[in-house]
Amino acid sequence: MRTIVKGKNVDVSEPVREYAERKMRRLERLLDDRTDAVIELSNEQHHSSADSQIAEVTLTVDGQIIRSHASGPTYQASLDIVIDRIERQAVDAREKLRSKVRPDEALAHRYTGEETEAIDEPETPKSRIVKTKRFAIEPMFEEDALERMGELGHHFFIFVNAETERLCVLYKRTSGDYGLIEPVIGGEYTPGRNGHRAG
Repeated sequence: MRTIVKGKNVDVSEPVREYAERKMRRLERLLDDRTDAVIELSNEQHHSSADSQIAEVTLTVDGQIIRSHASGPTYQASLDIVIDRIERQAVDAREKLRSKVRPDEALAHRYTGEETEAIDEPETPKSRIVKTKRFAIEPMFEEDALERMGELGHHFFIFVNAETERLCVLYKRTSGDYGLIEPVIGGEYTPGRNGHRAG
């Protein structure tokens, strides 16, 4: 895949160009060597500063033209958004192509026994963190943590132990009892209540 970065009435700086090319490498698994990905950057003066930097991406996936654009306070922010969008569209396009089987080709294969050309399966997308959740943690005793976990109906509960001032994870075991994980840093280790490591 060849990535072309150009500006529409703007000069594209080298750091922005390199950022765009680096981000587009994520799509190489979906595209062949003949594909050109065109990124056009522009600046809309009449927009607010929060969405004045615009990035538009156009590419071809198995003969289909896919285009998307996004705006943000910087070109990097716009590129983050638009490349996420274009990646999802490219994955959808490949999936639709794989699910299409022409009836006449399937019938001919059935009765003639001729081999049909297989479509390369795209690689499975790598798992990624899509959501970050932050919450306040209050120091509490183990009994209080156990009670709070029961109130929430969760299978695990994170809290700061009021006695040790350590971050702990309380979890429900398959036996119905509860376990307590006390993480340590730098190899420090103190045996648990049963004299063994938690497990």
